[in-house]
Amino acid sequence: MKIIKGLLFFIAGLFIFICIFIVICAYRPDISERIGDFLRPEKDRSVTAEIDDASAGINSIPSEADYGADHSNSKSNKAPGFDEGHSAGKTPAEERAGMGEEIASDYAAPDISEIVTPEKVSGRNGYQQIEGEQEQVDESAAREIKNRLDMGYTGDGLEFDPLYYPYYAMLNEKGRHVYRQIYANANELYPEFAPVETVTPGELKNIFSAVYNDHPELFWMETAYAGKFVGSGGCVEIDLKFNRTAQDLESAQALFDENAAEILGAANNLANDYEKEKFVHDALIERIDYRLGAEMNQSAYSALVNDETVCAGYARAFQYLMQQLDVPCYYCTGYAGESHAWNIIGLEDGWYNVDTTWDDTGGGTYDYFNRTDADYADSHVRQEMSVYLPACDGEAYRGLEQASEDGLRSLEETGVTQDKVFADMQSYYADCYAQIVQNGGGSYAFYNVLEGEELLREWYGEYQSERYRQAYMESAMEAVGARSCGIKLEAEQLQGGRFLIRHEVQFG
Repeated sequence: MKIIKGLLFFIAGLFIFICIFIVICAYRPDISERIGDFLRPEKDRSVTAEIDDASAGINSIPSEADYGADHSNSKSNKAPGFDEGHSAGKTPAEERAGMGEEIASDYAAPDISEIVTPEKVSGRNGYQQIEGEQEQVDESAAREIKNRLDMGYTGDGLEFDPLYYPYYAMLNEKGRHVYRQIYANANELYPEFAPVETVTPGELKNIFSAVYNDHPELFWMETAYAGKFVGSGGCVEIDLKFNRTAQDLESAQALFDENAAEILGAANNLANDYEKEKFVHDALIERIDYRLGAEMNQSAYSALVNDETVCAGYARAFQYLMQQLDVPCYYCTGYAGESHAWNIIGLEDGWYNVDTTWDDTGGGTYDYFNRTDADYADSHVRQEMSVYLPACDGEAYRGLEQASEDGLRSLEETGVTQDKVFADMQSYYADCYAQIVQNGGGSYAFYNVLEGEELLREWYGEYQSERYRQAYMESAMEAVGARSCGIKLEAEQLQGGRFLIRHEVQFG
């Protein structure tokens, strides 16, 4: 009887202990989270920690000495680090959105009102800012979300060398934790998850921007995301958005790698980082057509696979290829007449600005290749988190290549008058007809000028397809009484993005 009574007391005590434990876990989810971590260390499936307004914003950028640390995906230190002896002034707290700690940077932003866009690159922009959709939910909805969602892939164990991933370095430890989680889930196409840390809307935008800016290889990730927040501001759900390549990522990745390898294979054989940089710059300009309506134009995929993009695609393709060549290269965003993206690259003596989009004019130029902040001061101004990237003041590789105007003839030097400069094919055809009728039959040369590279491409296509015959040549032959005609064409680049066309004709 005593044994039975003791057993009943033990069962009753155990039941009371279990009830107390359940109540404690309900009010202290961090305890249950730790138990879950212990039982399932390989992938965290627990819900978020308690919601509060703790900062997960921007931390100080590491100094050069920090780059010597051992990182799991570190690369050789080929460029100097950020200078911690200078500091960008703090912006008002309401604009910093959780970026509470001071960040070291030499960059001094020029006055945006003084920015002037040169005519020949006007409109060659297209960068889209990060867009975060914010939805407020009540406590009941927040509890439902916490019961439904897990954290997906936390990214624990990942490390990112600050020399190659500067936006990661801008975040404090809490921000870096969420950065690793977003990166890991994006990499695994895991679109909805609960955050591993408590973050506010502004902090989440900074962290998402940091992931996006650092990782052009995530070409399937859109520039938009969504977050759900309780009234206190804490995030309970993060939703990532993917483009169509995510539907068959294996095939898309194979195409991306194949096209990148075409450039990387040749660049890898070059002697130094500068030669590799110049090769990639030239290869992208030769390969890509600027088109505002290009599909997925904020991604490196649009540039390397589709061969048409806007400034964001140029910059992210350049960033990706230079990263693969072990050269530090950053995605820089700001204003250049409109929202714009370009790159900052680190060579042996310092940092330089590179704008492949604006160099892709007039057959390819070096006007915006390896320039200092002073060179860019009248045309580019950094904004958003890019103001905390290192200042560009390198000199050894500045201006080694001739700018586009050097060595090119002006219109006046050709002897062609302004009335022979045409901005469309119809006017050009009319002038060709008029000059032939004026000169008559026989053998001779005549000239006119096309305005811009886009028109030159159209002109080239017209002659390749022989549409020029119906456009003007057949009627011109009839007008001069010719039965046959041979034509030889030459195009010469002039200053100002113009092209002199020499027509050598022989009528029979």
